[in-house]
Amino acid sequence: MSKSWRPATQLVHGGTTRSQHGETAEAIFLTQGFVYDTSAAAEARFKGETDGFIYARYGSPTNDMFEKRMCMLEGAEDARATASGMAAVTAAILCQLKAGDHIVAARALFGSCRWVVETLAPKYGIECTLIDGRDLANWEGAIQKNTKVFFLESPTNPTLEVIDIAGVAKLANQIGAKVVVDNVFATPLFQKPLELGAHIVVYSATKHIDGQGRCLGGVVLSDKKWIDENLHDYFRHTGPAMSPFNAWTLLKGIETLPLRVKQQTENASRIADFLADQKQIARVIYPGRKDHPQADIIAKQMTGGSTLVCFEMKGGKEAAFALQDALDVVKISNNLGDAKSLITHPATTTHKNLTDEARTELGMSDGTVRFSAGIEDSDDLLEDFAHALSKVKA
Repeated sequence: MSKSWRPATQLVHGGTTRSQHGETAEAIFLTQGFVYDTSAAAEARFKGETDGFIYARYGSPTNDMFEKRMCMLEGAEDARATASGMAAVTAAILCQLKAGDHIVAARALFGSCRWVVETLAPKYGIECTLIDGRDLANWEGAIQKNTKVFFLESPTNPTLEVIDIAGVAKLANQIGAKVVVDNVFATPLFQKPLELGAHIVVYSATKHIDGQGRCLGGVVLSDKKWIDENLHDYFRHTGPAMSPFNAWTLLKGIETLPLRVKQQTENASRIADFLADQKQIARVIYPGRKDHPQADIIAKQMTGGSTLVCFEMKGGKEAAFALQDALDVVKISNNLGDAKSLITHPATTTHKNLTDEARTELGMSDGTVRFSAGIEDSDDLLEDFAHALSKVKA
């Protein structure tokens, strides 16, 4: 029956394993290790001849439930839960590469993601080429004989660019490379990268999956063969494992994911339309609007808009700060996907380490602001923005 469940049901019941006590809520297994009835049983477990857990760094019953639930939602065969979203990104990329290999990455990336491919990977002899990922010709033109991985976010952080995942996957398959997609902004509800041809999907579960600002987490999802041959040993020996307590917290958060994302998306859409009509705003970028530059691709690969809105204040940093400081309901924070509405100024926070030239290439100015819609009443959010904008000079 579980294979035929729809997403909302999967997110409440998927992957649940109950102990002998028959608990309603999933149990938290806060243990470092596990015991065996006999020495022979321990040997068999370590040889992989019998199923079971060995050590919490390798996995635990609580983490296993979270991984299985995410697999059901994503349509993946296997997954590994990590301590943070960046642990997931780093593991997914580095576990399959060696010195002399080459990465092609869309340049529109979260600051830390860009650091991994642009700064960290080259330290280990892995080459990287950053491109404007919106044009498939750029992906094709960047291919080298040693290209092994294509990496992208879609929609991107913070300017909400959208990349043709199916088109990128087609190019990757022609050369035997793997496509890694950071799907955080779309959420697994609005976009299915594996169905579009991607090979690996990563999430910062810290965002929408928890959705209530409580804990860090990440997850890497793919087919079982890729996990076994690439991620399995890397994961066991480098130790980016998620805490079982965080896995339990995320299991509770994921139950309400469809409800929260639905409300957040409705709120984001209303705010985007409102901001587009304001004289202090130079432009608004929102995947749910017809004027989005990649609206045709969005229609093909996404089933919903986004909980994020990107907009540019005409008065630059001064106007952006004035707006943010005048908001009451909306809080200033670099996080996103929270039940609370949050706002941030990327140039001085999440993307502060990029050069001015790099930010300009991404279409990010000193006036760029990223808004993450929460689940509040949309009228309160509209009134909050209207009041804050009244404090900003046109």
